Amino acid sequence: MPEIELTAGTISYGDTGGEGPVVVLLHGLVHDATVWRKVVPGLRDDHRVLTPTLPYGAHRTPMAVPPTPDVVIDLVVEFLDRLDLREVTLVESDCGRAQTVAARHPERLARLVLMSCEAFDNYPPGLPGKMIGVAARTPGGIGLMIRVLGLRPLRRLPLGLGSLTKHPVPDEIVDGWLRPLRTDPAIRADLRHYATHIRRTELLEAAEGLGRFDKPALVVWAEDDLMMPREHGARLARLLPQGRLEEIGDSRTLIAEDQPERLVALLREFIGAA
Repeated sequence: MPEIELTAGTISYGDTGGEGPVVVLLHGLVHDATVWRKVVPGLRDDHRVLTPTLPYGAHRTPMAVPPTPDVVIDLVVEFLDRLDLREVTLVESDCGRAQTVAARHPERLARLVLMSCEAFDNYPPGLPGKMIGVAARTPGGIGLMIRVLGLRPLRRLPLGLGSLTKHPVPDEIVDGWLRPLRTDPAIRADLRHYATHIRRTELLEAAEGLGRFDKPALVVWAEDDLMMPREHGARLARLLPQGRLEEIGDSRTLIAEDQPERLVALLREFIGAA
């Protein structure tokens, strides 16, 4: 994967190249760009698809600036600027940073897609989100959490991937997500810093700004989500002046894992029509 050195540090990213519409896919906490591995093949033939790995704990290179939600927002904006990405369809799953990017920096975006993500006062979301927060505030807690999640028989528990997906994620993919946290104390420090520097009002502030994002917007919500309240999808769609809601069955938060074909079809239709 190519790398780019940004103000906050160096990140890796996938880039399919090509001349089609630009799609930037953002993943959630303790995942990396491989969460999109089932989606990229369905878009790459006629879209340029970029998949940065953000400093959420599965990144390989420790950050020069300790990450916070605000640092990640600036990093995403700088990533778009440095690669001169224009008329971007910004897609985000699980985390809520794209809401603030759209509210504060709409200039490079043509479209916005929010997928079963943190919103409003659901922050941090669900049992896994709260567990990360507790672990980050407990000496040695991040290391203990990762050791527990590293035990394959426990991954489907509600505190693990059982809250995020209906269908099991291959162990080799999960092992890749967890490896940096298991092997590098600096990566653990990055996740600890991020989780202990959350501003509780951040997404409520972002929601106020979404009303000014008057561009095509698609909200995709999992009907069986255990972490993100179903009513938040409808509420986000109403806030966005050109918002539209699509719900997907037989899926939890990580729609790209549970229903990739349905998601690709929605994205292709949305980008083609907007």
